[in-house]
Amino acid sequence: MTNAIDLPCDGCGQAASTEHITQRLQRLEWTTRYRPVHINTLVLGAFSPRDEKDFLYAPGGEFGGEAALLLDAVGISTTGRAAETVHAEFQRGGFFLTHVLECPLDGNAGAGVETAALLTKRLQAVATRIRRSLKPKRVVLISQALAPILKEITGLELGCPVVLDNGRLFEFDGPAPGNSVVRLREALAGPARD
Repeated sequence: MTNAIDLPCDGCGQAASTEHITQRLQRLEWTTRYRPVHINTLVLGAFSPRDEKDFLYAPGGEFGGEAALLLDAVGISTTGRAAETVHAEFQRGGFFLTHVLECPLDGNAGAGVETAALLTKRLQAVATRIRRSLKPKRVVLISQALAPILKEITGLELGCPVVLDNGRLFEFDGPAPGNSVVRLREALAGPARD
């Protein structure tokens, strides 16, 4: 049984249960441990994956979904390596992954309009965090769920360029994620501009 809290979660804007807050704090702890001092490339997804194995910073060492695709795109092998070693290599590369909604979508959240509304509502706070705290040299968008707000994202003053796939998002959650991985690898090979 989960108890509802009267306030929305500060990481995603969804109604927060005790379990939701506990999971958010755990993911925040895992993520903070591997945040680079100087972020070269900020990878921005729409919302945190539900499964722990798909969450890049989870300590389990089993990388699937978004985590596996991103590690492949940046050229980091996970075969026979401890999660700590993989995380440290990602960190040393100047990469940092975060999401507009720092929590998975609740089971009650509908697709489409409701998700776009949650993303839009969090966008200014995310932009402020990018500008004032994270200060990356470039931002890469990896989720097709960001498509409804792409124009708003590219119109924000983030203090760095937004890297796109020929004007579109790198769709790690799309029908052909392997193609996005290859194109992101090519885009990352270019220099990050100041």
